[in-house]
Amino acid sequence: NFYILKEIKQTYLFINGEPPVVYPEISSEDLVVCTDGAYHYLVENQITPHYICGDFDSILEIPENSTSQIVHLPNQDFTDFEKTLQFLIERNIHEVEVYGSTMRHQDHFLGNLHSALRFQNQISIRFHDTFQYFFLAQKHTFINDVKGKIISLFPFPLAQNITLKGFEYPLNNEDLELGVRIGTRNKAVTDTIEIIFESGNLFVFVEY
Repeated sequence: NFYILKEIKQTYLFINGEPPVVYPEISSEDLVVCTDGAYHYLVENQITPHYICGDFDSILEIPENSTSQIVHLPNQDFTDFEKTLQFLIERNIHEVEVYGSTMRHQDHFLGNLHSALRFQNQISIRFHDTFQYFFLAQKHTFINDVKGKIISLFPFPLAQNITLKGFEYPLNNEDLELGVRIGTRNKAVTDTIEIIFESGNLFVFVEY
């Protein structure tokens, strides 16, 4: 059974990377989900998830009086992150804020980017770490409240005919490609910036 909230305002997913330094302000209208490896740091910060998902190879024990629902997802063909995304998609969750996706093991971080790409047509994922938030851009993306902030663009592995507006270093129908050219450490010079590209995949990293 899906945890019943009158209306889900925001969905937060915590996974087994570096725990957040600053946690989001979670309201009673928000859905909180974690993979089994992230449960310990939520409990240490007095956050009780509605769901704990995974194969449970990364968790010591769950208190018997816990109100969290256990979702056992044993399929080893997918990571716990991917299985939890599938769990959310099956329950008509279309947007999720993800914490704990970076640091510790960088192969896991790259795997999380791969997972975002794999599920991009089913769920919108915004990752958060200590310094930035980042996401896969739509072909026409506006980002607000960013004047003076560092913005980096990272093709995965190629994004074509990119136009940037509101940047210190604009682009005009230009390509970015791994091993050829990437777009790190640009800066927003207007409050709202615009990113347009024709094809490919482009991760955008936005400084807090």
